[in-house]
Amino acid sequence: MSAGRVLIVEDEPALARGLSDTLRARGFEVVVASDGQAGLDAALEGAADLILLDVMLPKVNGYEICRAARARGINIPILMLTAKGQEQDVILGLNLGADDYITKPFRIGELVARIRAFLRRRVAGRGGLRFGALQIDLEGRKVLRDGAALDLTAKEFRLLVYFASRPGCALSRDVILDAVWGSSVFVTPRSIDRCVATLRAKIEPDPHHPIYIQTIREIGYRFEPDGTSLVGS
Repeated sequence: MSAGRVLIVEDEPALARGLSDTLRARGFEVVVASDGQAGLDAALEGAADLILLDVMLPKVNGYEICRAARARGINIPILMLTAKGQEQDVILGLNLGADDYITKPFRIGELVARIRAFLRRRVAGRGGLRFGALQIDLEGRKVLRDGAALDLTAKEFRLLVYFASRPGCALSRDVILDAVWGSSVFVTPRSIDRCVATLRAKIEPDPHHPIYIQTIREIGYRFEPDGTSLVGS
């Protein structure tokens, strides 16, 4: 049984071949696109369960592929491959709909673990929003811990629902602002940090050492429903 189908969009032949061989050896089906146009076509055809997407590509760059995929309603995980130190490139990719990033050079074990985690969460997420001892009741608009309702504000509830619906994804502050506060409301990124702080105080076992809402330096946050992290924050 296949572990999932991965689309690799990478124009460096040696890296593409190495990734392809490694993933196939670990039970994944692999589709390889060696330029941006081929990658865009494969993505729009729904050729994979997850996309490994290089940023700098011939013909069509990774940003345009990400933008086009999300515009067409393709909601599979997109993991960007970026060069070390390209922080602004990472933020741009996340704002266009990428789910996470990994910097080159990377450890292949970490990459495979990240892919498996995304695919596992994608399946598990269809069963409802639960993490740890907490359950999010979307119809009742409340959060329960061991059956008892927590006292969350409307904004905290919306923020938690957004986080929980994007498990494992690196979320920039701009993306969070648009999704939770809306573009018509003038707030600053500090508003997110304050809301995260009050939310952590209510849902984290130890708010000073959060395991669910984890900070990504200079970028934003990542929600880890199993209370673990594969990336240093």
